[in-house]
Amino acid sequence: MFTSSAPPGYIELSGHHSMPFVFLSIFLACLASYTALSLNERVRKNSFFHQSIWLILASLAMGFGIWSMHFIGMSAFSLPVAMRYNHVWTFVSIVPAILASFMAFSLASRPKQSFLSFTLAGIAMGIGIASMHYTGMAAMVMDAVYRYDVWLFLVSIAIAIVVSFVALFVFSNLKRLMEKRVIKIVTALLMGMAVSSMHYTGMAAMTFYTSPEFIIEEHAGHTDMTMLIIPVAIGMFFLLTTLLFSSTMDRYIDYKISYFDGLTRLPNRRQFEKMLNKSSDSRSLAIWNFHNLEKINNGYGYSFGDRVIQHIACELRESDLDFTDLYRIEGNRFAFLVQGVDLDIFRQAMATIALKWKGPLLLEEKWIELSSVCAISFVKGADTHHQLYANALAVLEHPLIKYEHDIILYDSTVHTFSFQQEILNGLASAMKEDELFLVYQPKIFADTHRLNGFEALIRWRHPVHGMMSPEIFIPILEQNHRIDDVTDWLIDRAARQISQWEKSGVPDQKIAVNIPGEYITSARLIAALKKTIDHYQIDPKQLELEITETSVVQSVESAIRAIRLFREQGFSVALDDFGTGVSSLSFLRQMPITTLKIDKSFVDRVPLSQKDSAILHAIITLGQSLNLQIVIEGVETAEQVRFLVTTARSLTIQGYYYAKPMTPDELAEWRVHFSTVLEGDFLLS
Repeated sequence: MFTSSAPPGYIELSGHHSMPFVFLSIFLACLASYTALSLNERVRKNSFFHQSIWLILASLAMGFGIWSMHFIGMSAFSLPVAMRYNHVWTFVSIVPAILASFMAFSLASRPKQSFLSFTLAGIAMGIGIASMHYTGMAAMVMDAVYRYDVWLFLVSIAIAIVVSFVALFVFSNLKRLMEKRVIKIVTALLMGMAVSSMHYTGMAAMTFYTSPEFIIEEHAGHTDMTMLIIPVAIGMFFLLTTLLFSSTMDRYIDYKISYFDGLTRLPNRRQFEKMLNKSSDSRSLAIWNFHNLEKINNGYGYSFGDRVIQHIACELRESDLDFTDLYRIEGNRFAFLVQGVDLDIFRQAMATIALKWKGPLLLEEKWIELSSVCAISFVKGADTHHQLYANALAVLEHPLIKYEHDIILYDSTVHTFSFQQEILNGLASAMKEDELFLVYQPKIFADTHRLNGFEALIRWRHPVHGMMSPEIFIPILEQNHRIDDVTDWLIDRAARQISQWEKSGVPDQKIAVNIPGEYITSARLIAALKKTIDHYQIDPKQLELEITETSVVQSVESAIRAIRLFREQGFSVALDDFGTGVSSLSFLRQMPITTLKIDKSFVDRVPLSQKDSAILHAIITLGQSLNLQIVIEGVETAEQVRFLVTTARSLTIQGYYYAKPMTPDELAEWRVHFSTVLEGDFLLS
């Protein structure tokens, strides 16, 4: 097999490749890689199919793609002898490719990975790919014998192993980059070229010999191979494009379910909040509230009520308002969001719509009357988007509001007190009934991908207004001096969560809690902390107190004394939103803090902006020179992570790149998929 001498009476054959078929084989390998990458994305997403189904489909796409590349590549090589395939062995040669691909994707989906596991899997997958190639070669039946050059033979296997190792690394560690189409295409091209190089290196290792009596005209055998290549190529193309289409459709369905209302097909509240959070110089919001839909449901049934809602949505959609976007934000509420349009024009458009509801509505031979009101709010300034929605709610919740199809413009002298009073009156029951709850956002060491604790963030699931953003209710609580009560509640809930994790076998967890304004200098705070620590029997070092730079500036000496007291009690203290104050450098060296949190505003334009990158690097250097832990918040892109990792060591990253804020149940699922808690080995995608 590995001898270089020809059998007695045999002569060496000279063959050549058909370049169009060579390029076709490489194209299929690249297409298979792209399809497999796309299917692999669905393993990590919510989907109609179970994750294992996408794993199998990705494995089949990659396995069949590798096999078809080898089959066409072998068929593209022509010799002046008769040649055919053993169908059994040809089919069997597919199995190693599929199994090797399945192993790659299985490893990519595991929560815990190491260099050794990558190496072993790379070897196994490389041997699997090589086995497929050489099994396929053995399936060729011809009037010739072949010998292998041992060194090129070993090089081809080495290429397969190295390619497999690189593929596993790409799948496991660069998943977030795969969401960018250009990166995914480049990766697929590299993988396709790499797999092809293994095949053609293996072909170069072969030397063919035959008896002179078996030599035929070269084009005769090649014509037969062409008849095989074309249907195989067409079949594989349709198979891969069908699988690719399935992943595209699943992605589209996932998007429609997440961002559109199923009944009206309008963008839903999630899409509304996404658009609301985008910066804009001036915007107007109109919310239509239909008051008697529940009465219609009770009188005619929910099926008829759904048709009423669909009719309302249709009427709103057909109002010919090209300058605005329409959303269904709640069961009985629809919203128009517009920017850069004169308020009088917007108000007149809503008045025109109001005419549709003033008369009885005939629907399915039933006359019904709708009672509605439209609240309009208007704001200027990029940072006032939360106030836009809060003002509209204040109109809708005013106690004297009537549902007579009126168009009511927000008036701060009339509506603010009503909404604020409702928030304040509901605070006590919200804490008691768990309408207020905490979500936890992980903080991750950038260079080791290990967990470095969580930040506790407060949320309010209001019985009337639904899920309210903290940007809406926190300012109200601060203005009315109720934020201290909520802070005590937050500390208690965070400590209780640490205790629950301890009891469930997840020890040594650390949670950061935000301490507002002047409360950091209050004797009540240290008493609340001591009481909570004693009650739940947790270590003070497991609670980190985050104080804002602006609150410290208000009373520097008192804040420094309070921080020293916290440190003496065993708590760590973080300075939050660093860089947003006015005298940071003058007192930073005096404060006995342990952690410096750099504000998101310094990260947003990194690394595209050289100035922002230089400023961020300087702040990090300053903090580390003072022996402070550095936490970068608001990190959302892979480019930002790469910049931070190359800028300094021992940084902690917090942001949507790694994880969103999650409830304890969501966090438990996150741990299963992205970390091994007990061993402390967090390797995140």
